[in-house]
Amino acid sequence: MSLDNSKVDAEQHRKLRMAARALGRAGLVHAFGHCSVRTSDNEFLVCAAQPMGCIPAGADNTPVPVSGDLPDGVLGEVRIHQAIYQRRPNIAAVCRIMSPAVMALSTQGVTPKCRHGLSAYFANDIPLWRDPRLLRNDEAAQALADLMGERTALVMRGNGAVVAAETLEEAISYAWFLEDTARLELSVRSAGFSPEEGLLDEDEVRDRQVMSGNVFGRMWQFLTDGDPEEKTEEN
Repeated sequence: MSLDNSKVDAEQHRKLRMAARALGRAGLVHAFGHCSVRTSDNEFLVCAAQPMGCIPAGADNTPVPVSGDLPDGVLGEVRIHQAIYQRRPNIAAVCRIMSPAVMALSTQGVTPKCRHGLSAYFANDIPLWRDPRLLRNDEAAQALADLMGERTALVMRGNGAVVAAETLEEAISYAWFLEDTARLELSVRSAGFSPEEGLLDEDEVRDRQVMSGNVFGRMWQFLTDGDPEEKTEEN
């Protein structure tokens, strides 16, 4: 049975809008931030260049080439998405977030460690991009993607974070997990506990990287609950 490409495209557009609004409602972005989903080897969609929580139902997403110039009206830091998609053919979604606990730690050159189950998805291995300036050229985007490597997340000093995943559901889930990991790190340090105490060991990290049990489906439901386009979820 052949796929109806028009329906597939419409579904990708709808889910990208839902993901953008979910990140806004969760406080993981504010006036700034963006997310994207890969549609082919050579192209991806990026959400509208406006506050993500304000994107209306049916708003246009923008097709962007994986390699080449950014289309008019697309934010300059979408080069980060391009660089990640170029290097990692398994990645189908990227989120650029500005969550508060991640941001606070980053100003001190700190990325959060594994202290609870949700932290384990990052395996005590979150790199820090140390340049706080806006990333607006291809060379910097390529260097950031090189530093990120095959990791799920990268933190940008005083400038939020980048999350990459194999599905859009996973990407927004990891964005939420990252902020929860940073919130816990910030709480531990604020309480005066030693930053080196209470970390998960390698076996605990491995055993808590659970992908079964509809983990990401449940997070998608949680983060998109009440969305104006949620009613078509089963269609």
